Amino acid sequence: MRNKGAIRLLAIVFALVSLYQLTFTYVTKKVEKEAQEFGAGDIKKEQTYLDSIRGEEVYNFFWLKKYTYKECKELEMNLGLDLKGGMNVTMEVSVVDIIKAMANNSKDKTFNAAIAKAKEMQANSNKGFVTLFGEAFNQIDPNAQLSSPDIFGTLELKDKIPFGASNADVLKVIKEETDGAIDNTFNILRSRIDRFGVAQPNIQKADVSGRIIIELPGIKDAARVRKLLQGTASLEFWETYSTGEVMGYLNAANSKLVEINAASDVVDEEATKVKKEVKKEATDKEASLLDKIEDEGAQDTLATQDAKAMEKMYPLFSKLNPAQQGGSSKAVVGRSLVRDTAEVNKLLAMPAIKSVLPRNLKFYWGVKPIDEGGNVFELFAIKVTSRDGKAPLDGDAVTSAREQVDQNTARYEVSMSMSGEGAKTWARLTKDNVNRAIAVVLDGYVYTAPNVMGEIKGGQSSISGDFSVTEAKDLANILKSGKLPAPAHIIADEVVGPSLGKESIEKGMYSFIIAFLLVLVYMFFFYSKGAGLTANIALIANLFFIFGILASLGAVLTLPGIAGIVLTIGMSVDANVLIYERIQEELKSGKGLSLAVSDGYKNAYSAIIDGNITTLLTGVILYLFGEGPIKGFATTLVIGIFSSLFAAIFITRLIFEASLARNKNITFSTKFTDNWLRNAGVKFLQKRKIFYVISGVAIVLSIGSLATKGLNQGIDFTGGRTYVVAFDQPVAVEDIAQSLDKVYGHAPEVKTFGGDNQVKISTKYKIEESGTEVDDEVEGLLYDGLKSYLADGTSKTDFLENNRKMSQKVGPTIADDIRTSAFWSIIGALIVIFLYIMFRFSNWQYGLGAVAALAHDSIIVLGIFSIGYGMLPFSLEIDQAFIAAILTVVGYSINDTVVVFDRIREYLGLYPKRDREEVVNNALNSTMRRTFSTSLSTMVVLLAIFLFGGTSIQGFTFALLVGVIVGTYSSLFIASPIAYDTSLRVQKVKAKKK
Repeated sequence: MRNKGAIRLLAIVFALVSLYQLTFTYVTKKVEKEAQEFGAGDIKKEQTYLDSIRGEEVYNFFWLKKYTYKECKELEMNLGLDLKGGMNVTMEVSVVDIIKAMANNSKDKTFNAAIAKAKEMQANSNKGFVTLFGEAFNQIDPNAQLSSPDIFGTLELKDKIPFGASNADVLKVIKEETDGAIDNTFNILRSRIDRFGVAQPNIQKADVSGRIIIELPGIKDAARVRKLLQGTASLEFWETYSTGEVMGYLNAANSKLVEINAASDVVDEEATKVKKEVKKEATDKEASLLDKIEDEGAQDTLATQDAKAMEKMYPLFSKLNPAQQGGSSKAVVGRSLVRDTAEVNKLLAMPAIKSVLPRNLKFYWGVKPIDEGGNVFELFAIKVTSRDGKAPLDGDAVTSAREQVDQNTARYEVSMSMSGEGAKTWARLTKDNVNRAIAVVLDGYVYTAPNVMGEIKGGQSSISGDFSVTEAKDLANILKSGKLPAPAHIIADEVVGPSLGKESIEKGMYSFIIAFLLVLVYMFFFYSKGAGLTANIALIANLFFIFGILASLGAVLTLPGIAGIVLTIGMSVDANVLIYERIQEELKSGKGLSLAVSDGYKNAYSAIIDGNITTLLTGVILYLFGEGPIKGFATTLVIGIFSSLFAAIFITRLIFEASLARNKNITFSTKFTDNWLRNAGVKFLQKRKIFYVISGVAIVLSIGSLATKGLNQGIDFTGGRTYVVAFDQPVAVEDIAQSLDKVYGHAPEVKTFGGDNQVKISTKYKIEESGTEVDDEVEGLLYDGLKSYLADGTSKTDFLENNRKMSQKVGPTIADDIRTSAFWSIIGALIVIFLYIMFRFSNWQYGLGAVAALAHDSIIVLGIFSIGYGMLPFSLEIDQAFIAAILTVVGYSINDTVVVFDRIREYLGLYPKRDREEVVNNALNSTMRRTFSTSLSTMVVLLAIFLFGGTSIQGFTFALLVGVIVGTYSSLFIASPIAYDTSLRVQKVKAKKK
């Protein structure tokens, strides 16, 4: 084995990096356990504890680098919402509304017809809406100009779209403006979710333009989240008070709080009395020990007493540190830690405190922290100068804004233009506030509060500050948000209750451990303690590497992801099996142990690499076309393939080389398994017509059921809402359906989900409509319809938090996209695999046999799901997870088929003069041991997941289980015979031509 030193070094580095990445997860779990002990069941206390140590160092990595809790939390392994509970939201920014707003809602017939046609084209296209709009506009009237005054040639856009500009130039401007509006919406949503107070919120742009995916772990009040996320952004310009003007009022507020607290102070001496009694009863030894403990804790006690005394004297200023004049803005009056901002809001909102403050004074927090740790926020003093309490100027006045570099200072600034009316108001506002600050406020948070240097006329102004290019660009987008409203609507959401998430973790890990142990036992039994133990060490290393890589990449581990890892472990056995079977063949041919090991690895590489590349291609397609949990499944599958290859090929080889260097004997089978299925003598090709008939009957039955009964399509493909609801007692699904029929006007689909006290409800009630009011109405009707089945006194809030375990909404638009992506992902997988096999084996007959087997497997799995739904006691719903299962089956089946084809190709090369049918039969029989070991280990793994993995992935694992069985069958009895028959026909055609 060459480069042993380099491979050994790589393995050590790989292990150390994985260990390093996983330590952050260990540290955060340890800290959170301490928080649970501190809170003693009180969630608010737990969160207060975690907030208090957010910026504190909790981990020292070998004295090289120290990490705060916040940094550890960012680096820990992320769990999907299906494992920890929370809310997943897909929002879509209305690009149509942005384009209409840019054109001032033009009444031009060509413009509006192009908008309508682009919407129709979007249903069957992956192109962006702006591109489709341009194509539709040119199709309707090739001579029409987008730059005409009736469309985009407006006063507001005159600097960007001059008169006579080409349609291509106008579309480029539209694309820039819509992208900016989407970026702005993204930033607004990001700032909003930061205020939910959840750990590890995640927001990212989807692959489809204009869509934003948000994950909020631990969220219970879904209605509040929907309302906050879909609220219209409100950009405002406010006058402000200066620091000096407000400090007197804040002092008065602090004094008022001291009076209030003094009236309600009660000194509690109970703890001191108890301690004295304990000391009296203790022995001298115990008493001296207590004294020692008291002495050691004296400093901490004094510090605590000082903090309490400070809080008594300065109840407001202990939470709000007063600002010094001349700070970052003249309007900043104080700074607080993030954990104290809610308390400051509460104190300043007290009626007694408001009575000592001016009526036209209100406070807004800055949107961003001012320290690197993200813990300190500034409080701004806003002056209300209008009678109606509204801002003197709002975002509608801004016509454009962009970042630029100041020619004198070389610093980034933001240039802003205003409309005619806005310019007049802005001139008056700046004239009245020279040497004072004007606050730019969005959603009730201050983004910037620049000081006014002088009156600004003409509506052209610049905002300077210590901006980075990103900050300047973000501020420019914020200022433009008033002119280009980009409403974001929720087109899909999913809520997973914490109890269901906890159950998923427990069952997922339970199935994972059982499956892993079964594989270890099987390998040890089948391949003896020598080779079997080595394979098990590689499997354990593989598992360690997978989790380490997931943590280092910041990938999210979902329930399908756990299934992907377990499946990867089951499939990674295949590489070990291929190597071990090859080594045994070399040993039986009379070679020595060392040479047999070397040649066994060498001869197995071809099948291992071919099989894993085809599975890798499937995983890549899944990743490109999938979303959410499917992308998580694909991530673990792809990572697992690389990790298992490294562990199976290199780590096992290092162990064997070390044993051979010490002249240790290595056994690769036991006396029970040595001759198992060796030279089985099965007549595969002679009986191929029987198997053609069997498969033909199965395919006809499947197609017949698909044509008549169809599939149980989930809301991923049809659109709609789904709820999983648990009750205290068993319920009948017919009764639930009848009760909900009365409130919805139609009977939703109701199925038992898990136990007989838990149901899954699917409805399309008002799915075409969007908005928080509609979502609230649907949930309210669900509560009304199920109220009679709930415990007495259960409120709607209790129902949504405790009884509703999961909810999911998929709008019609995203359902269309899911269907399209599912179709193309399957077609793409088949095409890519066909081309790879044709290229790799230099024979299109092999590619045809492989694709025919894949089509055979897919149709039969679909047919079983069609025949079985409504009959089997678990869900056979067709959703995104099912598509992932189908593609995984495709990957597994092709892996199996490629290994068989590889052996056929080898045998045909070794025995060119023998009868082709005999050679192919012998090749197929020689793979029986490998096929048995790989398929059995994989099926054992999937069976463990199916039985112990929980209700939510039973349908998913059932598809995989059926797929593995059918795929194993097709690789031996369908793919190879078809490749053989087509090769014979080609030879006969060639013979006739000669």
